[in-house]
Amino acid sequence: MTQTDATRTDTMSTGNTVLVIGGTGKTGRRTVARLRELGVETRAASRSGETPFDWADRTTWQAALDEVDAVYIVPLDTSPSPTPAFVEQAVASGVRRLVLLSARGVDVPGYFGSSYEGGGPHTEGEAAVRSSGAAWTILRPGWFAQNFSEGVFLDGVRAGELALPTGGGAAAFVDADDIAAGAAAALTEDGHDGEVYELSGPRALGIADVLDEIAKVTGARAAYVPVEESAFRAGLVAQGLPEEEAALWTDAMKPIRTSQEAPVTDGVRRALGRPPRDIADFVRDASAAGAWD
Repeated sequence: MTQTDATRTDTMSTGNTVLVIGGTGKTGRRTVARLRELGVETRAASRSGETPFDWADRTTWQAALDEVDAVYIVPLDTSPSPTPAFVEQAVASGVRRLVLLSARGVDVPGYFGSSYEGGGPHTEGEAAVRSSGAAWTILRPGWFAQNFSEGVFLDGVRAGELALPTGGGAAAFVDADDIAAGAAAALTEDGHDGEVYELSGPRALGIADVLDEIAKVTGARAAYVPVEESAFRAGLVAQGLPEEEAALWTDAMKPIRTSQEAPVTDGVRRALGRPPRDIADFVRDASAAGAWD
């Protein structure tokens, strides 16, 4: 239960089991850790996790779902999405609560450019949990701050030059710890059923601004280099990425370039009763953990 919201009560005892799909990923492993701190029996499921789970192999689904009461779903980013079939199987297995990781902007036409028309797999997943008959909560985070410390931006930060097709746009980067806290709250507390939480950080920054924040702590500043979309996409293909995947990553930058990710939302405060973590908090913790050593 969140310390700042005394109106919500715990709904799960330590005898209930939560399944975390993507339990080794950015938000998944943090959600697993938070749930276990709360004393909740938790299964961390992934292809490489302690509980075997593969979106592409449905024979792995049932064993992961057996005797599970609630599921945090980190979906596969493909269309058609396997999420609807998984949700159906989960509910048939007795799952009573579903928390879905979706994405900011899935309900905004053209948000991601030519990719994800109609919201793509995220829209399919949202529709599935809404119609499942189980209690549900949807998390819609924007770009993760952790992309600078353990994701797609890390190599550029370490190399001293981050080249992206984001122009002078900005985003209210959200800390994955806030996403995990929101997931854990929705899985274990009353008051979150039927909620859609749009999650952002507390302020908007451009890529160069984030690099400045990192430099304040580490003493080493990476340069931000704006590039054209075509050059960025070609660079990804030259690194071995398939054309379709390179196009998806390029389109994913559009909400930053156009500053569609800049507005600060109230999702973290609504879910947790506190403001979101600032980028400075993220940088301090990531640096202490050796992210940019």
